Amino acid sequence: MTLIWRSLSGRLLFLTVAFVLLAEVLIFIPSSARFREAFLTERLEKGRIAALAATEARDRMLSPTLQAEVLRSAGLLSVALERDGMRQQILRSDMPGEVEAKYDLREAGAATLIADAIGATFRVRPRVIRVVGAPPSAEGDVVDIVLNERELQAALYDYCWRIVQLSLLISAFTASLVFLSVNYFLLKPIKRVTSGIMRFREDPEDASRVLRPSGATGEIGDAERELARTQAEVVAALKQKSRLAALGEAVAKINHDLRNMLASSQLLADRLEVSQDPLVRKVGPKLIASLDRAIRLCQQTLAFGKAEEPPPERRETRLFALIEDVRAALGLAEDGPARDPRISFENAVDPEIALNVDADQIFRALLNLTRNAVQALESRREAGRVAVSFEQSAAGPAIDVIDDGPGLPAKARENLFKAFKGSQRAGGSGLGLAIAAELVRAHGGALSLEESGPGGVRFRITLPDDCLHAPAASALQSASASERREGL
Repeated sequence: MTLIWRSLSGRLLFLTVAFVLLAEVLIFIPSSARFREAFLTERLEKGRIAALAATEARDRMLSPTLQAEVLRSAGLLSVALERDGMRQQILRSDMPGEVEAKYDLREAGAATLIADAIGATFRVRPRVIRVVGAPPSAEGDVVDIVLNERELQAALYDYCWRIVQLSLLISAFTASLVFLSVNYFLLKPIKRVTSGIMRFREDPEDASRVLRPSGATGEIGDAERELARTQAEVVAALKQKSRLAALGEAVAKINHDLRNMLASSQLLADRLEVSQDPLVRKVGPKLIASLDRAIRLCQQTLAFGKAEEPPPERRETRLFALIEDVRAALGLAEDGPARDPRISFENAVDPEIALNVDADQIFRALLNLTRNAVQALESRREAGRVAVSFEQSAAGPAIDVIDDGPGLPAKARENLFKAFKGSQRAGGSGLGLAIAAELVRAHGGALSLEESGPGGVRFRITLPDDCLHAPAASALQSASASERREGL
């Protein structure tokens, strides 16, 4: 019994029986009132017939014994007939007691009949009652009878017992149908889905364990299809993560050796600083700085097992100089060989602006953004421009990377900052914007796409106010005050 009650079908079985019995109780109360009314109406009819028979035989004067026999066969103690306003006692026998209650069926409403039926059913001691009414065949006559309530109670008890038996039979039959229906239409599909989940859990990377929808309609069919789709996505994600894990292991090995090679290159590059060639002396520091960044990136990658960027090491950084390093890394420096003469690079940042940021991380974020812009411009034949600007916005210090390229396609905008999904360029990995967004978030800021269309693209890096160096903030406030004075 305990196991059945714990199951869904078992609970539905018991609840169905309980609900059907409750419905039967609600039906029984008015039906018992109707049964009592019909019982008393029948007694009134019998009393009327007995009274009419006694009236016709009045010349022969029924003996008391015969009157008692007639009343006993009708289940009555006395009968009176009221006709044309005149009441006449027709039949009477010895009363077992005083009349304790009177009921007039002509005036009784539904609530009164129900209350009287409940009282008669549960009353312990039967009474002698008087009932007044006009049976359907009375033709204007009013019949007044006296009877013992014992027979009425016995009839009510018998009626209740038959209703209980019928209710139990209906409940059992209905509950069995519900039990079988729930098992077939609900529990069987649910068990199939549950077994599919358990089977898939044993080896989530096995595509053959993905649940195959049965083609059922309704909620169960929808659940099967959604579960199958989810399992297929999990299999694909796990396969991708497995490939990325293998790729990460290979990258770690490559980084280990690459770091040693870059360290050797750095030692050789240090000798460029003592060169007497003016061009070498000018380019040498930039080459050394690039090698330093590459070495640090390799070190971070090796310590990077959780695929997370290290916390930023903030220090005062001149934004203008940082963007110039980005220009040089892109091959667009004014004093060097141009990467593509059709592409111009504009550094529109005030040289006095200083930020409290991790220079290497912001450099990488800006480099990824500007490299994407340059590559978008290189894919077309017209000349293009990439610009980097700064402003103090309401949300905080903001760096804008702008290009006048063809804009981003809709598919790229849908997965813009998702790794391996946002690239629309042949050979692109889709990591650039994802890495840039992660580096900016590490500073407490946000990377967003502000504009994209035929006129170009504008990305914005918004940083917290504490990333703006204090002297630079004062300078911006002074400049704003000066502009307001000029406007006045």
